[in-house]
Amino acid sequence: MNDHKNYSQSVSIKGIINSFTNAFNGFRVLLVHEYNLYIQITCGCIATVLGFIFNISPVEWMLQSIAIGLVIFSELMNTAIEKIMDIVRPEYDKRVKDIKDMAAASVLFTVAIAITVGSIIYLPLVIIFFK
Repeated sequence: MNDHKNYSQSVSIKGIINSFTNAFNGFRVLLVHEYNLYIQITCGCIATVLGFIFNISPVEWMLQSIAIGLVIFSELMNTAIEKIMDIVRPEYDKRVKDIKDMAAASVLFTVAIAITVGSIIYLPLVIIFFK
């Protein structure tokens, strides 16, 4: 019972605002340092415009949004892992390189998923459009 009371007393508007401020700062850091994110955001914007042009279904909107979100999420995690590893082991280490490569591979994997989702949604519509 005391834990609940202490938790509710520790939650504040200022704390919530600080949490959001920190999260937006993390996204800003990603925008400044990761140029691949600009390509990913551009592709996500193009997919969104195509969604309006082709009037995709609500389920397709959900799948597309999840795919775009996964790519951006994986880029955030990749960048965080790279920055952590740079602090933990600033000098070259094959193990650190492997860790960074695996984190980068997670981005590649989610991009492949997003391309697959986009292809499933848009290829039939594009084929119909050009017939």
